[in-house]
Formats: sequence, structure tokens, C-alpha cells
Amino acid sequence: MSNNAASIVSKKRKAGVLLHPTSLPGKLSSGDIGHQAYRYIEFLQSSGFKVWQMLPLGPTHDDKSPYQCLSSHAGNPLLISLDWLQDRHWLERKNINISEQDESYRLACLQSAAENFYQSENTEWKRKLGGFCQDHKHWLDDYALFMALKKQYQNKPWYDWPAKERHRDTKTLANAEKKLKADIQQIIFEQFVFFTQWRELREYAKQHEIELFGDIPIFVARDSAEVWAQRENFLMDDDGNMEFVAGVPPDAFSATGQRWGNPLYNWDYMQSTDFSWWKACFKTQLELFDMIRIDHFRGLQACWQIPCEDETAMNGSWINVPGKELLTALFSTFDHLPLVAEDLGVITDDVIELKKSFNLPGMKVLQFAFDGNNKNPHLPHQQCANDLVYTGTHDNDTTLGWVRNTENYNKKYFNEYLNVQNETAEQDVWSLIRQAMSSVSYLCILPMQDLLMLDSSARMNTPGTIGGNWSWRFDWQQLKPDVTEKILKLMVLYQR
Repeated sequence: MSNNAASIVSKKRKAGVLLHPTSLPGKLSSGDIGHQAYRYIEFLQSSGFKVWQMLPLGPTHDDKSPYQCLSSHAGNPLLISLDWLQDRHWLERKNINISEQDESYRLACLQSAAENFYQSENTEWKRKLGGFCQDHKHWLDDYALFMALKKQYQNKPWYDWPAKERHRDTKTLANAEKKLKADIQQIIFEQFVFFTQWRELREYAKQHEIELFGDIPIFVARDSAEVWAQRENFLMDDDGNMEFVAGVPPDAFSATGQRWGNPLYNWDYMQSTDFSWWKACFKTQLELFDMIRIDHFRGLQACWQIPCEDETAMNGSWINVPGKELLTALFSTFDHLPLVAEDLGVITDDVIELKKSFNLPGMKVLQFAFDGNNKNPHLPHQQCANDLVYTGTHDNDTTLGWVRNTENYNKKYFNEYLNVQNETAEQDVWSLIRQAMSSVSYLCILPMQDLLMLDSSARMNTPGTIGGNWSWRFDWQQLKPDVTEKILKLMVLYQR
């Protein structure tokens, strides 16, 4: 075990912004990692920020949740910049007869670009593709076949496929690889392009002194390449049936808890392989990010297992997991492992001990602070330098929306604590931004919605709800001219 784990995370005082790339502006159906992402990095630097935090980057299901991805390794092809493909003469957009606002437009462009790429004579790019396939073979082959089979079976989850594909019959899969070669090549091309574009973006961020801060979900989706291909790591039978599923018990977000439905890990098997599955996941994340947040960190101490047939999470129970052994194995494997623990919600002494034993930074959220209890750990005077401070997260309302709904907090205590009286809601938001920036916490993160002073209509996610989430996008016109100037003053004032 390492008692100096957090020394790997730079503790220089700094600030960052939380924004998922899908929320970047643009003409297409969602933001991507093209020109607007580069402009965003320039905006961050010009405003004095040092960190760009985002959500998981994996390919999503139809609900678009980045916490239920089709792969723990792959990048979301819908984030690929089409301009980049056009610049390399692999894409002629005038040949695509679909509205740019339609998601299928981007997919059609990727299809056309892949065809042109494979038909081209450019040996240098083909060599790079070969190197990428070799470096990522441990996940890429399974993922490409998984996605090709999903397409063949009208996007059905793998546990609804025919038995031989479901059970990964060797001869059947070998035949599928031949039959679906074109689709497999398409998927491999998309991943090659995503990782190439991301590497260039990360280099640009580095040149502008911006760290990229990613997020790794604690669980993986039942319908994902890793669960299909490496079932032994999960508590399920060969057909994908589960006795228990993951979630969280009733809390402030939900009176009946949250039944996520993810498979639980077979920790005994994982431990017998020295956590090779987890090591592979973190290897990929370190290729993408400078810092990594472990979502639902308390799931590394104990997980809430819910009987599969239950519709709510109320009848679950806590089951201990070997988180200490896992983190020890990870820190002994990677020379550089800059982790942050998402330790929100009901956190037990055991979870605190696990976090402290690896000296991991945790999170404090000002929207949780003002219940009138002056011992509330989220209050600025209760925070410590080793934590990250947020006004709110992607799971919260925007701070303007939160401030306007006084049922969210003790307004009298809020006014006294911040020394404000009958201010406008916008002024209250700036007071909270100032509190976050002045905190002893070494890293202050502000959601982009708060810098833009947006109301609840700009909320990214409402936990426990289905539909209407993950689709918010901003426009540069929403950025008021004085925001950068205000933020820069706070950066200087509070040494960020």
C-alpha cells in the first residue's frame, strides 16, 4: 500500500471547469473533439483555469448515459471530429445526403471516411493503424466483434443473441469475424481515429497548461463488450442472468434508492488474476487523462447488491469488496496514478479509512453545505486542502437553479454564512463561486453552466430519472464579456 498516493496528484492550487465534450457548441447533433474543443482549451487558459474535467468518454447506449457504456476502453465515435477527417481528404461531406442535425449524419460520414481510408494508398497511415491495433489488441478485437454482432442482431443486447454467439462458441465467432469483416474494419477505424484525435487534443491541452480530468464508472453496463467477452469477471451465468444487480440504497437523491442494474464483480476471480481486468481499464484511462476520478468510490469498500427481481433498491444489502487489495495492486503497477475519490453520499468510517490509507483526494460540494448544520463537512470552514471543491456536479441542478429553489437549503443560514442579504440569485451564484475559489481545497471545479449563469433548464443529469438527460449544450454567445475578467481576479486573489 502507498501512503503517498496523492503525492502523484499535483497539489498546487488551481481551478478547473466541468464540461463534457458533447456539450460543446456546433452545428451537429452533439459536441465533439474538433475545433470547438481546441477553442475551449484556449478559453480555459485565457481565464486562468488549469483543469478541464469531463465525464466518461465511452460509446453510450440509446439513453446517452456515459456511465453505462458499451465498453470500458473504447471512445465514443460520435465525439470524432468530421473536420479532421475532411482535412485528411478521407471525407467528402457534400456526398452525404442527410441533415447535419441528424445523428445518422455523423455515422454516415464515418462510414464514408473509413471506405476512403481503406482504399487509399497512404502506407504511413496504414502503418499507424497497424500499431494502434497491436497496442490495443487486448480489448479492441473483442469490442469490434461485439459491436459488429450487435449491428447484425438489430442492436439487441448480447444476452438476447442466439446461444452460440451468446456463449462465444469458438467456431461461430471465427465465422462471424469473416462474415462481418467490413463492419469490424469500420469499428477499428473509428477507434483508431478517436484515439489519434484525442492524443492530439491532449497534446494541445498540455501546450496550454491544461490538465484533462476524466472519470471512470465504478460499474460497467451489462450489455457491454467486456461483460460479453470476459464474463468470468462478473457474477452472472453463461446466458447473462444475474441473481443480484448493483445500485445504491435510499438517500437524498431517491427515497427508494437507485437500481442501476449493472452486474456485480466476481471479486474472488478478479483477485485470483491480480486484478488484471482493472489494470487494463486504468491503462486505457491513463492514455486519455492526466487525472482520473473514481465514480462511486464507496463501491470499492462495499457494494449495494439488490435482488435482480426487485424493481427498487430498497431491499439491497452491503457486501464488502477487496478495495484495499485492488488499490494496492494498481499503485504497485503504475508509476503515475493520479486518482480522485468521488466520496459523496452516505460515507462510512470504513470508506473514509480506505480513502485516507491511500491519501486520495475526495470531493466537497457547496450545494450540499447549507442545511444549517455548522458541522456539515461540505461547508468551506470544514474543508481540507486535500479535497476538491465544487459549486455543483453533473448530477446536481445548476447553481442558479439551486439558489432559486429555497427548499434546497436553509436560506437564513446561507445568507448569514455568505454575509449576503436580499441579493439577486445571480449574485448568490457569484458568492458561491467566490467561496469555492477561496476554499483551502487545492482544486476548485466549476460547472460550465455556473460560469454562464444558466438556470435549471441547463441541468446535465437528474439521478434516478430516465430520458431528458445528458443532452445540454452551450453556445459561446451565452458567455458574458465580463466573466473571464471576474474569474481572473479571483484566480489572482485566491492564488489559483
